[in-house]
Amino acid sequence: MLDDTLRLDRPRADELVPSRYALRVGEIDVLVISDGVLPLPDATIATNGKPAEVAAWLDDMRQPADKFFWPLNVIVVRSGGRTVLIDAGVGAEFRDFPQTGRLAQRLQAAGIDPASVTDMVITHQHVDHVGGLLADELRSRLRPDLPIHIAAAEVEFWRSPDFSRNAFPKGIPDVLRSAATRFADTYRKQLQLFDDEREVAPGVVIRRTGGHTPGHSVVRLTSGGERLTFLGDAVFHNHFERPDWHNAFDHDPEESVRVRVGLLRELAASRELLVAAHVSFPFGRVAVAGNAFRFIPAYWEY
Repeated sequence: MLDDTLRLDRPRADELVPSRYALRVGEIDVLVISDGVLPLPDATIATNGKPAEVAAWLDDMRQPADKFFWPLNVIVVRSGGRTVLIDAGVGAEFRDFPQTGRLAQRLQAAGIDPASVTDMVITHQHVDHVGGLLADELRSRLRPDLPIHIAAAEVEFWRSPDFSRNAFPKGIPDVLRSAATRFADTYRKQLQLFDDEREVAPGVVIRRTGGHTPGHSVVRLTSGGERLTFLGDAVFHNHFERPDWHNAFDHDPEESVRVRVGLLRELAASRELLVAAHVSFPFGRVAVAGNAFRFIPAYWEY
């Protein structure tokens, strides 16, 4: 049973779609929360893709021809008396995208007091993962000594980031650099650095994969023979069918392909649940499909 830390209230009157989904992984409580959606240019999903192939994929997904609406998901995990928030959404950084930055209000709607969070995990320092921690409506309500677990390689990279292999939309490098710098300056004393992996709560293990960013990490939940992996940005929705496509935000595109293919093969073999920051809300599974993969959406339980 979910206790009052993860209780389910009625949706707010101004919320027209579900924004959270609760499930259990063995004895671990999990709440998937949508921070909204990010509409970004179509070219960002496949910088090495042929325009005709990208257009065909978007059409097959019944998406607009000039953009793709990236979901933006975070999760809250309760295990062994600890409450772990994994990633923080975008906050108020993308003011041109009013469909994002909903984490604080959706935590409140779910009955989660930010002061009850005992640990924070950051998969990587892109603005849509740390921006929520820079917004006053969430930052002021967190514990002042909240430990924030993040790979040491990630923190080191953002001291002098190299964007030479990215293909960002105009203006994005400045936003990323600014958010990463402010995050480090604000929370430097709270950062709990690790090299390869760390267990932050019983059955909750963060593991560095690299690829998307040098310190990019995933989080695996294991309890009672059940598993769920939060993939961060290792996999975007188009990567099931086209794992070879480079995302504009991949700092090492070739390594990103190697990492995502390895993760998808592993998850297909285990048949475990997956949540990813930019894969359709709330969760699903993956299966091998020839030389690629297919996403199996969640069957919602009411």
